[in-house]
Amino acid sequence: MSIFDVLNLIGGLSLFLFGMHVMGTALEKRAGGQLKALLGKLTGSKFAGFLTGLGVTAVIQSSSATTVMVVGFVNSGLMTLKQAIHVIMGANVGTTVTAWLLSLTGLDGSSLFIQLLKPSSFTPVLALIGIVLIMAGKERQKDTGSILLGFAVLMYGMEAMSGAVSPLRSSESFRSLLLLFSNPVLGVLAGAVFTAIIQSSSASVGVLQALASTGAITMASAIPIIMGQNIGTCVTAMLSSIGANTNAKRAAVVHLSFNIIGTTAMLIVFCAVRAMLQPAFLSLPATAATIAVAHSLFNIVCTAILMPASGLLEKLSIALVPDKPTHHADGPMLDERLLATPAIAVERCRVVALDMAKESAEALNLSIDALTDASPALGEKIRTLEDSTDRYEDALGSYLLTLAQRPMTASDSDESGRLLHLISDFERIADHAVNILESAEELHAKKITLPADAQQELTTLERAVQEIIRLSLTAFRTGDLSAASRVEPLEQVIDSLKDQLRTRQIARLQKGTCSLETGFIWTDLLTNFERVADHCSNIAGCILETQHKSLDLHEYLDGVKQSAPEFRRDYEAYSQQYALV
Repeated sequence: MSIFDVLNLIGGLSLFLFGMHVMGTALEKRAGGQLKALLGKLTGSKFAGFLTGLGVTAVIQSSSATTVMVVGFVNSGLMTLKQAIHVIMGANVGTTVTAWLLSLTGLDGSSLFIQLLKPSSFTPVLALIGIVLIMAGKERQKDTGSILLGFAVLMYGMEAMSGAVSPLRSSESFRSLLLLFSNPVLGVLAGAVFTAIIQSSSASVGVLQALASTGAITMASAIPIIMGQNIGTCVTAMLSSIGANTNAKRAAVVHLSFNIIGTTAMLIVFCAVRAMLQPAFLSLPATAATIAVAHSLFNIVCTAILMPASGLLEKLSIALVPDKPTHHADGPMLDERLLATPAIAVERCRVVALDMAKESAEALNLSIDALTDASPALGEKIRTLEDSTDRYEDALGSYLLTLAQRPMTASDSDESGRLLHLISDFERIADHAVNILESAEELHAKKITLPADAQQELTTLERAVQEIIRLSLTAFRTGDLSAASRVEPLEQVIDSLKDQLRTRQIARLQKGTCSLETGFIWTDLLTNFERVADHCSNIAGCILETQHKSLDLHEYLDGVKQSAPEFRRDYEAYSQQYALV
């Protein structure tokens, strides 16, 4: 094998890995919504979890990527450890799809049907279609084009590797090297180390299939290497678990222990069968197809054996990674591992943003309570909630900006943009809650009592603000467009109430029934309540705009006020409900 063959091998391997990366990334982006659906259907059932892992891995063509996602899901609380075990088992079976696709390179025959199935016949067509879609198609068509082009590059890389190693057919040195792998233990180690280096069992199997094209590798040597590849692929998940919580580390340990136990059991069976029965097929040259068969059978049998014992795997992982006292920081749980799956990451951001919204609403409602009971404990709680929303905004903002740099579908991109707008509104509502608290504390410290009519007027405004907070939170939590559409008319009523209350306060000042100092506090309260309503209007506007693919809030809301008869109906109803006496 000359230096030029080595260079061709390196080039072929590079193309192969690059094609696999491009295809996997494009498949993941194209199937973002389906990945969310698969995760949403996940239940406590072993079989459901298994099918989820199998389906996701078959889509993105990487058990390592699936397992890293699982570690991220467990770390974020999206999945329990018990569910993760079954998904990991499914991922091990799903990864065998790649070997079957690559086995097409080994097809041999003169019939037209066989010739059409060979990658050298159809990959040029796939590459042409792919590049046309990338250059001229829309977003989803570009993703499809990337899948086709990535697959074509992968296959070209596979053929380049096969061509580069063809001189090894007659190499005595290569045959001598392979004799080392006649020892099953060395074969397992070789497969594990090589897979750990390139961090992809699919790619490792592809390289083995390319080497098998020389005819020098027997099934007796190939099978232990395949077993070792399943252990080597665990390195990615183990690295991913660094810095994760206890359960996420346990998920990575389950992946490793599942493959080690399965490999050990199958290796013992393999050695026993070879020693006692000496089956003839073990001395036959391995081919791309027989490697795919062995890879599939190994993973299916391991899963069939260990799935009933998933509870024992869970107990083993708990024993290996015991609970430790930890200090959980307040704030959102946003795992960087989820960035590899933007569709899931966006959904996680939405869940965390909902937690933020609930804290903002709670802070606002408590600040209204503080106007009648400004106790130090209540004030501390409100300020704690406001600090928490600040941390939420920082974490979510940074995470969403990082996520925006990842390839996403148009709908996920729009959703991440909306969340960036919304978290700012949630944070400002909590700020206004603290401002209202400070006004309440000033009233309490200076022993100022509002006149009875002013207190009644303020109560009416408070009820309206609490209603608009409830409507906007419901609209965000459930996507209820009916609730969202009622926010803007109520916001207009609150604006009107603010003006009326300001006018009445001026009248009290003129009559001398209220002090100037009280008037300043009164103005601050009205301003903060009115601005809370404005932020609720922004939140509802974002929910309604989902149907219109626009982020021009003010233009959209102006259009609603001018053209929607429902707006006038709701406005009149709220005007009567919150009319001042």
